[in-house]
Amino acid sequence: MGLDIRIPLGLIFLLIGGLMSVYGLITRHSADIYEKSMGINLNLTWGLLMFLFGAIMYYVGRRQKWQDDPVNPRPWEKPTAPRH
Repeated sequence: MGLDIRIPLGLIFLLIGGLMSVYGLITRHSADIYEKSMGINLNLTWGLLMFLFGAIMYYVGRRQKWQDDPVNPRPWEKPTAPRH
């Protein structure tokens, strides 16, 4: 047992990064919004980076959960008999 923070953290970054990316895509042709950032669409850039980070964290958290669970092993592996 143990609390793995990577799964909820990954989901939060996936959600926020997805929202920022969608907002950046919608407003990408608005020059007045991106004047202060020298014309760089920071919402799209950082949204995609956050989305990628969240996907990695979620994947690593799920993979570790499968490896640590002795009762329910990974779905693609067959259970083996214990060696004595």
